[in-house]
Amino acid sequence: MLNRADLVAELHEGLLQASPARLELTRRAYRMIPGLDRPRILDVGCGEGGPTLELARLSNGEVLGLDIHEPSLERLRKRIDESGLSDRVRVAVCSMLEMDFPDGTFDIIWSEGSIHVVGFERGLGDWRRFVKPAGFVVVHDGILPQPEPPPELRDHWQGTYYRDIKTARECIDAVAAQGYVLVGHFRVPADVWWDEYFAPLAERIRFLREKYGAEARAVLDQEETEVGWFKKYPDWYGSGFFVAQKKPRTPGGNHRCG
Repeated sequence: MLNRADLVAELHEGLLQASPARLELTRRAYRMIPGLDRPRILDVGCGEGGPTLELARLSNGEVLGLDIHEPSLERLRKRIDESGLSDRVRVAVCSMLEMDFPDGTFDIIWSEGSIHVVGFERGLGDWRRFVKPAGFVVVHDGILPQPEPPPELRDHWQGTYYRDIKTARECIDAVAAQGYVLVGHFRVPADVWWDEYFAPLAERIRFLREKYGAEARAVLDQEETEVGWFKKYPDWYGSGFFVAQKKPRTPGGNHRCG
C-alpha cells in the first residue's frame, strides 16, 4: 500500500531546494549576517539539504541538518559525502517539536520553508534559547503580499499551512516581540514561486498520476487544487526571508533532544 507521507515526500522532492536561483536567495540572506568565524549552524527542516550544503560553503563552519523524513536525509548524506563536506556537515532525524539542545549551542538557526509547522512566532520564541548571545535566526516563510486576501482564498487556506500566514509587517512585529532585532528582510520575487515550485509541482503531479494511478489520486488531487489556486490568485502567494539577531534576555528551559 502506498504510504501517504512517502508520496508527499516524493512529490515535493527537490522543489525549492537547490536550483541556482533558489540558492542565490540563501546566499543573499546569509550575506546580511555580520562576519562570523566558522559558526555553528542548525538547519531546521533541512530536507535534502540544498541550503544545508550551501551554508557550509558560505560559512566555512559546521552545519547540523534536522528533519523527520529519513529517505530525504539519506539522500542528503550521500550528497554530503560527494561534496567532500562530511567533516563539517552532519544530519539527524529529529522533529522540530521535540528538538532541544543546551542553551546557546548555535551561532545561527536557519529555517527555509519549515517554521510553519509550529508557526512563525512560536518558532522564533521556542528556538531563541538555542542561539548564542547575539546570535542569529534566519527564516524563510510564506507572507501575505498585502492584507485582506480574497475571502474565498482565505477560506481555502484555513485547511492548509497557509492558514496562519502573516504580512511582512506582522512578521517584523513578531521578530521584535520574541526578543530579536531585525537585521534585514526581503521578499522572494513572485516568479520564483511559479518557475521553481508550482510549475515543477504540476509536472510532477502528472508524472506520479501515471506512476501510481488511482492509489495516489486523493493526495495528487489535493496538490493539483493548490496549483489551481495559485494560477487564479498568483499575486496573493508570496514569501520572504527574515534575518534577526538575538537580544540579551535570561534564557531557560529543559534539555531533551540534541
